[in-house]
Amino acid sequence: MVVTLSHAGYVKRQPTSTYRAQRRGGKGRSASALKDEDFVEQLWVVNTHDTLLTFTSTGRVYWLKVYQMPEAGPNARGKPMVNLLPLAEGEKVQAVLPVHEYSADRYVFFATGQGTVKKTPLTEFEYQLQKGKIAINLDEGDALVGVVLTDGNSDVLLFASNGKVVRFDESEVRPMGRTATGVRGMKLTDEAKVVSLVVAREGDILTATERGYGKRTQLDEFPKKGRGTQGVIGIQCSERNGALVAATQVTDAHELMLISNLGTLVRTRTAEISQLGRNTQGVTLIRLPVEESLVSVVRLDADVSNGEDVETAEDVPPEQDGSTEAPATE
Repeated sequence: MVVTLSHAGYVKRQPTSTYRAQRRGGKGRSASALKDEDFVEQLWVVNTHDTLLTFTSTGRVYWLKVYQMPEAGPNARGKPMVNLLPLAEGEKVQAVLPVHEYSADRYVFFATGQGTVKKTPLTEFEYQLQKGKIAINLDEGDALVGVVLTDGNSDVLLFASNGKVVRFDESEVRPMGRTATGVRGMKLTDEAKVVSLVVAREGDILTATERGYGKRTQLDEFPKKGRGTQGVIGIQCSERNGALVAATQVTDAHELMLISNLGTLVRTRTAEISQLGRNTQGVTLIRLPVEESLVSVVRLDADVSNGEDVETAEDVPPEQDGSTEAPATE
């Protein structure tokens, strides 16, 4: 089955036969009939009896079987996720992890806004409760930012709103139970908070700021500094740029959906975004009026198609903004 989750929280499943193979350069087909202000944010190819571990902003986890998802055709929106889970007021889905089996060598890695990280064996989530369970104990005022599945030997990157990045080996975080709070993953200064969690795999790191600027940077430019440090500069958070709002790992095959606080959506290809060093301001990703700001960047995988024609790279004018270099100091 193909399970899709939209930005507005609509979920559905469709048989993989719905998506036929196409020749390279094909237009693709719509994965979902959504309103103009919505789009497919996540897509998984799973088996009917797989489980979706659903983590919320309050640190709880719920279990949803794929067969519990409403089956609907390409022209249907699906069902709101909130109708499938007993969420409290203000509680929202923060991450969804598809699980086929609860392997002993796999871990669920958490990151919170206040810089806390935690690693829990996947086997701890095998016993299910319909009302959900605590997945991580959050301090007052803290919130879950990201959740990923790891193999126990991955490099983890935490990105803070002040543009700093810390990269460390997840082996520095010992496995803990569900009800543990975790340990310090990043030392934060002033009013900074962690905004993104990335597990290092193949591809560049894309960073984006609230004024609509961003860039791609090679992963090798982010040195390991150890858990609990302030890290290094990932992007300059100047007056022009504003704060860092999102980071993700991308390849040329990905596209991005840029989302503003007033609901503006812009879809762009990562291949057209300049590759620049860490200590730079970046280039324009989306042009925003003064009263509007970028709040989120979602990576769209190659198989999430909205069925629309897109201009070719040759049609896109070269970037005019350039990059503002700064002395290579941290």
